[in-house]
Amino acid sequence: MRFAISLLVFICVASLIGTVLPQNQAVNTYVDQFGPFWFAVFDRFSIWHIYNSWWFLLIMGFLVVSTTLCVLRNAPKMIRDARSFREYVRGSSLRAFHHRVELHAGDDVAQANRKVGALLRDQGFRYRVREDGDSLMVAAKKGGANRLGYIFAHVAIVVICLGGLLDSELPVRLQAWMLDKQPITDNMLIADVPESGRLPARNPSFRANMLVPDGKQSSMGIVSYGQGVLLQPLPFSLKLDRFYVDYYDTGMPSDFRSDVEVTDLASGDHFKQTIRVNEPLHYKGVTVYQSSFDDGGSTLKLRVWPLTGTGAPTELEGNVGRETSLGQGAGAFKVDFTGLRVINVENMGDGALPQPSGMVGHVAAVTGSAARQRNDGLRNIGPSVQYQVIGADGQAHEFSNYMLPVAIDGFPMFLLGMRRNASEPYRYLRIPADSQGTMGEFMRLREALADVTLREAAAQRFAEINAPEGEQRGLLFQAARGALQTFSERGFNGILESAPEAEREKILNFAVPIIQLGLTELRDAARRRVGEPPVDYQGADGEREVQWMRLAVLGLTSLPDYPAPVALQLSGFEQVQASVFQVARSPGKTTVYLGCILLVIGVFSMFYIRERRVWVWIRPGAGGSELLAAMTSQRRTLDFDHEFQRLKGALQRLFAQGTDPGD
Repeated sequence: MRFAISLLVFICVASLIGTVLPQNQAVNTYVDQFGPFWFAVFDRFSIWHIYNSWWFLLIMGFLVVSTTLCVLRNAPKMIRDARSFREYVRGSSLRAFHHRVELHAGDDVAQANRKVGALLRDQGFRYRVREDGDSLMVAAKKGGANRLGYIFAHVAIVVICLGGLLDSELPVRLQAWMLDKQPITDNMLIADVPESGRLPARNPSFRANMLVPDGKQSSMGIVSYGQGVLLQPLPFSLKLDRFYVDYYDTGMPSDFRSDVEVTDLASGDHFKQTIRVNEPLHYKGVTVYQSSFDDGGSTLKLRVWPLTGTGAPTELEGNVGRETSLGQGAGAFKVDFTGLRVINVENMGDGALPQPSGMVGHVAAVTGSAARQRNDGLRNIGPSVQYQVIGADGQAHEFSNYMLPVAIDGFPMFLLGMRRNASEPYRYLRIPADSQGTMGEFMRLREALADVTLREAAAQRFAEINAPEGEQRGLLFQAARGALQTFSERGFNGILESAPEAEREKILNFAVPIIQLGLTELRDAARRRVGEPPVDYQGADGEREVQWMRLAVLGLTSLPDYPAPVALQLSGFEQVQASVFQVARSPGKTTVYLGCILLVIGVFSMFYIRERRVWVWIRPGAGGSELLAAMTSQRRTLDFDHEFQRLKGALQRLFAQGTDPGD
């Protein structure tokens, strides 16, 4: 019993951890929350998926074995004791009972026995009579089901734990071990997956995921196992006719549902049904839940802006979930398109730049809280594309670029997000939008800065305007040319990196005006090259143009730190949505329901059914018979005292005699 209670305590503590700590999240989420050291410690105990950890399943198994042995050992004795009337109690021993009464009856032993039996039957007792010479022992009992309560409660623990084990990863682990299943870790077509990567179609218990794009169908679930996945065949195929998603006025998703067509693979029968959150599909022992939604391979149209050297932008088409190659020779790299977000609701009220959440966090808003929480800073800032750039050395960076300019401090800016991995926040390259709402002006200025001829012409023009003819003009030209060249390659950091700490502020005060004015000349030169007039900084839009120029300088300063040779701007898309289903066969659910019913019956029996036993010893006496009655119960409560007093009064009235003064 102590061992079982200890196991129950461990299970309760583990369940508390599993309830408080979100389970099955991305690894970087836990690293950010606990730090690398504690993550490594907690990871040894698998608290990120605690209900499927080896030690939790081991404790559950020990509890099942321990409680089963306890039931097998004690249940027969409890049943025998509940069925026994204990009629072999010695009559003289009844005087030791606290609740007793002695009576003298004018009836003989047989008549007194009949009256006592009738009284006990009227009060709901069953009884048995034992003859002891010329005396009789009447043994009665009721409430024997109280003992069944202990049995049902312990059996319920076993049944509930078995249901939990059935719905855990244990059946899949046993099959992987016994049938030598190997999880798939590489990308491959379903048709190419070997038999060792497939679970049996008659798998008794599994929990899988299924992503079905619009207009497509699938009959295969994906079961996460170890560091890879296993395929789980289903007895039917699921075709997604159409996916719907509704949004709150804040842009958060309020509801999503899927119109599907189900086809039985054995009979060919098919029917249509709508699956939505909290309204799953049940068919052939498999339950299909609406879990979330994702991109189903949307077609993307992008403009590729070169960020180094000179060259015109090019157009690119891609699909979410696929890779494409760019560049040639040693500069070749791959672009892996990972996502398209048509709606991005971000909190822009606190001045912070957006940090797009993952799909799970995006979908979590369907709980309805977003409809009630008012945040004036929430805004939909338009579509965005997510991709990875993988260099020839295998190093990858993540990018998230917004299609439309976002107002930052009152000025429209294109945000090009970048980070090394998912554990880092996005850092943004900010590119000011020109008067046409594009980044074309900035890119022309960048290209002009990379053009040696234009750069020298701008430096010459700057020197002519700001220095008299002669040696000073030549020196100013050399300074402007060198500053623009260094700035184009390494930004302001390149100008300061070789300077002493004490001289850096003085150098900046000298270099910044040169670079700003030089870039102003470069901008006009770039505009003249494409047939546009120079910028009028004194006109009606002069203040905006001055601000654009200041922001462009800041953008060019950050450009050398951008970890990709190109910037991809989303110019168009054809969205293909996909529904994410959770597919489960969980026989343990019925088992747990049965265990809950047994537990309710057991607890009710233990607390509300009281076992009471009565013995009446009838022996011959002077002028009739003598009766000695005693009553006992497992719990001597106030209700039991009242019940004894009622029985005592009934016996006194039945035989119309007083009680023994010693009672």
